[in-house]
Amino acid sequence: MKTTGNTILITGGGTGIGQALAHRFHDLGNTVIIAGRRLETLEKAIGDRPRMHALTLDMDDPADVAAFAERLVTDFSGVNVLVNSAGIMRMETRLDIFRDLSDAEASITSNLLGPIRVTNALVEHLGRQPDAAIINVSSGLAFVPLVIAPTYSAIKAAIHSYTVSLRAVLKDRIEVIELVPPAVQTDLTPGQKTNERFMPLDTFADQAMALFQQTPTPQEILVEGVGLMRDAEAEHRFDDALAAINPFLK
Repeated sequence: MKTTGNTILITGGGTGIGQALAHRFHDLGNTVIIAGRRLETLEKAIGDRPRMHALTLDMDDPADVAAFAERLVTDFSGVNVLVNSAGIMRMETRLDIFRDLSDAEASITSNLLGPIRVTNALVEHLGRQPDAAIINVSSGLAFVPLVIAPTYSAIKAAIHSYTVSLRAVLKDRIEVIELVPPAVQTDLTPGQKTNERFMPLDTFADQAMALFQQTPTPQEILVEGVGLMRDAEAEHRFDDALAAINPFLK
């Protein structure tokens, strides 16, 4: 992946991993558009950085996705990189799984349908651009689930599978990369930002950007620690990994 001179769209770029990636790609000399529901949050993330722009987007609304895509390619016709980073994470108790599907349905809409809709709306435009790339943010939980977040974990497994398919279908047209974070200190869930067991956001972003700049860029961006989950099944230690990230199961 070319890491400078691009025009990059990052969904969820106002907070967390999306914001960290936006700042680092911007600092490499890219024009960066960050998208999300709250304009105030996006503008705060931009600060006084030149070549960063904010566009509102509700990925839960198919009509808004279509209108957003039209506005994006009109205002930023050179956009050639899409980073699907936006998402929510909701915990589900054992009873919730069987009785209350509201969190599961919201997660599927935002975390799976959302990036699929955005990709679908932009893929033809991206395919006409030089050095085009799609980066999908999955999770180590795609490979070993957190059982109190079963829907989120399943969605990330689906994003991994979707990315593999995209890579095959778009070969020689658009580079497709999967970013696989471990547990990172962000505001994704209550208390996550201060959890000392999780990777600091800056450390994660620094390691991820170093991997993005490798030649050739890896198909999967795997920072330190995430291999515990990514390769657990292949290395015949899935049960140990499942127990390690779900200690309460004991």
